[in-house]
Amino acid sequence: MSKIELENINKYFGPNHVLKDVNLTIEDGDFMTLLGPSGCGKTTTLRIVAGLEHPDTGTIRLDGKGIVNASDAYFQPPSKRDLNLVFQSYALWPHLTVFKNVAFGLSIKKVPREEIRDRVEQVLERMQILQFRDRYPAELSGGQQQRVAIARAIVTAPKTLLLDEPLSNLDAKLRLDMRSEIKRLHQELGTTIIYVTHDQIEALTMSTKVAVFFEGSLVQVDSPLEIYRNPATLEVADFIGNPRINFVDAQARFTMEKIEVTSCLGSWTYKAEDFTETGFPQNEDFKCILGIRPEQLLLRDSPGEQSTEVTIYTAQPAGSETLVQVQVGDNLILIKELGNRAYEADEKVYMEVDPDSVNIFNEKTGRLLKYAE
Repeated sequence: MSKIELENINKYFGPNHVLKDVNLTIEDGDFMTLLGPSGCGKTTTLRIVAGLEHPDTGTIRLDGKGIVNASDAYFQPPSKRDLNLVFQSYALWPHLTVFKNVAFGLSIKKVPREEIRDRVEQVLERMQILQFRDRYPAELSGGQQQRVAIARAIVTAPKTLLLDEPLSNLDAKLRLDMRSEIKRLHQELGTTIIYVTHDQIEALTMSTKVAVFFEGSLVQVDSPLEIYRNPATLEVADFIGNPRINFVDAQARFTMEKIEVTSCLGSWTYKAEDFTETGFPQNEDFKCILGIRPEQLLLRDSPGEQSTEVTIYTAQPAGSETLVQVQVGDNLILIKELGNRAYEADEKVYMEVDPDSVNIFNEKTGRLLKYAE
């Protein structure tokens, strides 16, 4: 078991309030990714869980047992928390071979020599680097060094594995390969993993849960698919997704248990119960913003019942897909089409969108008003 509970965690570095009342529960076996832009507090959160930083307020429990209580100045030492940390810089011993680097933690625990050999060889084979057992770190590529660092972390079978942007120093192809390896490793071992990254693709493809941070605050925690489909705020919506989401200004009016939304894409009517907020004045317009993913838009050659005439601004064929930017009034909207189709600049076509697939945000608060179905 390795359930981790953070409650009311605050951290200051001088006058800078870097973590603001963070409450987060990581269930046993989760692959929890801490995601956000640089400086948002995700690495500080990881270091607090590891015991490398102490929070100014708050508590942390591991399997129901308190390991941090800031008010009592109790901070369990990192060595007692049964977790391992993989750094961005690998942090391998340059004077030790691959085998000895991986065996180091077992040697400290005075594990019998034969057991050390068996466990190290088993984990090196799992990471597909057994053939490099007698090499030194300087003789390995970046990807091979990263595998050694992960092997060293998992050979002691920790309850929790902490990964701090472990793939940021690798090239694009190697990052793809290593994402697959780490995800497979999690599936096979069932270890609780906390993974820090600013790369949304890593977060969406590898995690069972994602915690999104902005400016020290935890904004949303959910499955990758739910965060992509229903971001809690405009800020999350803008951060998640590649290509990025389209935002369209709109007006909404609450009338007799219904809400009518009007934009350059047309007018749509929803049930008031579909909205997360309903305390709007009757028969008065309020401003909102539509969030529409590029793949949710369709282009047609002829008009349909809910289509809007648009003008092709640019088309960017990319082999398996085509990115098309169209102009609707003063708005430029991006569409992602599967396949490769040629469009001419200034060509007139028709765009369709399913109103139920659209996110609607309160312009004033930035909060999500309507979930996509």
